[in-house]
Amino acid sequence: MGDMYSDIKKGEQGAWISIGAYIILSLFKVISGYIGNSEALVADGFNNMTDIVASVAVLIGLRISQKPPDRDHPYGHFRAETIAALVASFIMATVGFQVLITAIQSFFKDERQTPALFGVWVALISAVLMFGVYWFNRRLATKINNKALMAAAQDNRSDALVSIGAAIGIAGSSFGLWWLDPLAACLVGLIILNTAWGIFKETTHALTDGFDTDHLNDLRNTVKNTKGVKAIKDIRGRVHGNHVLVDVIIQVDPQLSLIRGHEISDEIEQQMLKKHNVMHVHVHVEPYITEEVQPGGGI
Repeated sequence: MGDMYSDIKKGEQGAWISIGAYIILSLFKVISGYIGNSEALVADGFNNMTDIVASVAVLIGLRISQKPPDRDHPYGHFRAETIAALVASFIMATVGFQVLITAIQSFFKDERQTPALFGVWVALISAVLMFGVYWFNRRLATKINNKALMAAAQDNRSDALVSIGAAIGIAGSSFGLWWLDPLAACLVGLIILNTAWGIFKETTHALTDGFDTDHLNDLRNTVKNTKGVKAIKDIRGRVHGNHVLVDVIIQVDPQLSLIRGHEISDEIEQQMLKKHNVMHVHVHVEPYITEEVQPGGGI
């Protein structure tokens, strides 16, 4: 249990790095965008401002999830991570719509200003920095199996791609293709909305106890191949933060002793931990009976 909480503590490093990078980049882009007359760069900067709020939400979720189990939360507070990611998706979606609407309105302006070419370098430097943050967070999230941090990493990657799009738009506008800058801003809005939808879809699936069927089949095979298991009557899985909870009903030889049934249950728990890193398994043991004798001696 201690390892779980230490892993979550490590996840905070990624959240703090994201927050620091977003604060610097959002100010850098918004100021540069207004000075250089680039709508795409300003939109990218506001995108990063929402990412600050989203990263803070993830950080708060990671902090809450470290609270140990209590009377009201016997399984712990790990779902706080998922809820934080859900809140972050709503924040992203709100700003995504705002950026998209503003960009569309800019197509119909009577007066147009050509964005300064230095905005291209601002956007490209930002993209390189965000790819670095993405690489760090993705590696850490994979190492500690943290969905909230992985969602943050996906957002980092989207931001890097958004900055590249902004650079292309600014460059095109500087050479007379005025429509490329607002078009890039539109793409920024769409990428924000797409990222928000992906996070929303995944988090709501987890919060409603949805579970990947392929993963469940892998768990089923592990239980079925455990020595002493005659059949599996039922198996269910659900996600609790970045942890998996499994309930399984197995059937064993009715002649086995209670001690042997307990040993089989322990073996299932060990195999689930070893092969799938599942630490919470509830095993219910029932007798395996193929034929029932009816009254009067019939079958």
